[in-house]
Amino acid sequence: MQGAGMTSVSRRLLGRLRDVMAGSGSAQNRLDKVVTLIAADMVAEVCSCYVMRAGEVLELFSTEGLKKESVHQTRLRVGEGLVGDIAAHARPLALADAQAHPNFVFRPETGEEIFHSLMGVPIIRGARVVGVLVVQNRTMRHYTDEEMETLETVAMVLAELVASGELVDRAELVPVDGNALLPLRLDGVKLNGGVGLGVAVLHRPRITIRRLVAEDPDVEAERLKKALASIRSALEELFSRPEMRDGEHRDVLETYRMFTEDTGWLNRIGEAIRTGLTAEAAVQKVHDDTRARMSQIADPYLRERMHDFEDLANRLLLRLSGDEDGTPRPELPEAAILIGRNLGPMELFDYDPKRLRGLVLEEGSATSHVAIVARALDIPVVGRVKDVLDKIEPMDQVICDGDSGQVFIRPPEDIRETFAEALSQRQLRLAVYARLRDLPAVTREGVRIAIHMNAGLLLDLQHLHDSGADGIGLYRTELPFMARSSLPDVAAQSLLYRKILDQAEGKPVVFRTLDVGGDKVLPYWNPYDEDNPALGWRSIRITLDRPAVMRHQLRALLRAAAGRELSVMFPMIAEVAELMQARKILDIEVAREARIGNPLPGKLLVGTMLEVPALALQLDALLPLVDFVSVGTNDLTQFLFAVDRGNPRIAERYDTLAPTMIRFMRYVAAKCREYGVSLSVCGEMAGRPLEAMALIGVGIRSLSVSAPAIGAVKTMVRSLDVVALEAYLETLLESPDHSLRGKLRSFAQDHDIAL
Repeated sequence: MQGAGMTSVSRRLLGRLRDVMAGSGSAQNRLDKVVTLIAADMVAEVCSCYVMRAGEVLELFSTEGLKKESVHQTRLRVGEGLVGDIAAHARPLALADAQAHPNFVFRPETGEEIFHSLMGVPIIRGARVVGVLVVQNRTMRHYTDEEMETLETVAMVLAELVASGELVDRAELVPVDGNALLPLRLDGVKLNGGVGLGVAVLHRPRITIRRLVAEDPDVEAERLKKALASIRSALEELFSRPEMRDGEHRDVLETYRMFTEDTGWLNRIGEAIRTGLTAEAAVQKVHDDTRARMSQIADPYLRERMHDFEDLANRLLLRLSGDEDGTPRPELPEAAILIGRNLGPMELFDYDPKRLRGLVLEEGSATSHVAIVARALDIPVVGRVKDVLDKIEPMDQVICDGDSGQVFIRPPEDIRETFAEALSQRQLRLAVYARLRDLPAVTREGVRIAIHMNAGLLLDLQHLHDSGADGIGLYRTELPFMARSSLPDVAAQSLLYRKILDQAEGKPVVFRTLDVGGDKVLPYWNPYDEDNPALGWRSIRITLDRPAVMRHQLRALLRAAAGRELSVMFPMIAEVAELMQARKILDIEVAREARIGNPLPGKLLVGTMLEVPALALQLDALLPLVDFVSVGTNDLTQFLFAVDRGNPRIAERYDTLAPTMIRFMRYVAAKCREYGVSLSVCGEMAGRPLEAMALIGVGIRSLSVSAPAIGAVKTMVRSLDVVALEAYLETLLESPDHSLRGKLRSFAQDHDIAL
């Protein structure tokens, strides 16, 4: 060791520790010598080592400075006291006055009441906490960063002794059920909502190639040909399944099929075979070369496509290595959470979807093909969970919380019970909501509230009738664009929109025109590097700058409607001039369709999203030009409070139930009533019962929410007294409070409103 790292570690201490560790005597005897050495070298009155035991218990195994009779008697649960806190968070802690810390727990048998300062570090082995090492002093000592680094380095050496099985039976440190291992909560990104409980199943490892050199290149080329034919045959069988007949997940697999016929990739494999490699070695060589090149590419779509090639290469290698059909067909437990770095689009079909409760990925994005397929299978997915494969073992208990983008590994029993109870209650609520499906959403005094559904994929349409929604208040047309490798033409778009209208069976559908940019990048458009993408070239700004894209989409929508009602909504309009420009393009397409004799929609309704606060100051000019307005509260909240929703430090700083937001919504509702323009809210705010209650209280009578939220919102509506709510809200709107959430919740409780 040299440089800054060397200056922070005592060479003499490490040398003596190594001598003790390699010496004779029992493990307990060596540990006792180690803590004595550490205390002396670090000028500490106390040095203690706690070892993780079964049941998430940290046991004092050795000490210099505390009462000897407390050894093997003092125990702390993970999370209990300062030692438990260090273990729970796997991070060091240094306190000049430890007893003043709120987590301090006094254990009288140790005699530690005379020691004020404390420094502790986790003892980690294989990304798992197996113990805690602590030093203490009588004085209020301010430990330096170098002292902390020294103790952390010492803990690395100690980890070998603690985890060796000499101090504690290894089975106690790493039991089969994982109970003694550190519970972890890892943050990721929500790729598909829902919650799943199960045990960890690790996605299959990379295939090892044992035969590299070929005897006959022609034989190897024939083996490759047969393996490819087998994969193509498996794809055809998959396409024949009923659930694969329609939907964007079929588009994904169509794209995957194209990879099996990619001549450039196949030619490179053929060249490698001709140099003398076996077919499997050639596949691996080309795959490694491709991955090395693509790992340098910044474009997120191209990087995602690497996973498609990786999946294909793995399937070829499985077939070439002797697997009959090239799929691992793993046996899953009854409830499994699949853990992997990333998956190709076909790989989820290798597992029994009836037993899959969730998917956790180290990589992945909302536009990745595996995420789109998982949505089709209704599997909760959390992506971008850093180093999850290093922190989990097969059969660990796992909770995949797709709603919040979190993963709980080896959760304590109380957390498992909490989630299990929540899932049980959810099932009960769903049963109640199902009974309300055919009942209208009317308040106690008979005020009708329209509850529509948000959708973005063709497969979402199955929930339209099951949920009892009044229609689709927002169809996000960008998702099918994002699932493809090239811009869909007019015919492909028209076919999709026609299927949506057909499946809606006469219920209204509001199509939002292409809303991309920001965090939604189309794979076939080069992303534009921006400092503030949420405020940049996105949504209507893109399609007005590229009118051909808008014209093609509008043309497809007009042809799909053909005699039926068509509602078109333009997103992120910031000024009336933009709406007029977009409407002009629509009028051109209507005239074009009429001129060539194509049937026009029976009724054409034009609306706008209200997401940019500036548009609210132009309502007198805007409302005479539109048939409806839909408030997108996600972006509106972001723009109104100047808060970045993607920044975790401030994303929750401002509340959608702030008086400012409620006054804004009341103003918009009053203006729309004045002009006779229908108004709805389609952001996440509308899908939460308490927020939906507030929206109804300021005059909004139409909400568009995700399918799972419909039952809860309808239940709230049917228990609501609007007159009393409106009167109460009037008393709150000028309040200087940060949020009205607490007061509105109290009102709901006092008036028996179901939230």
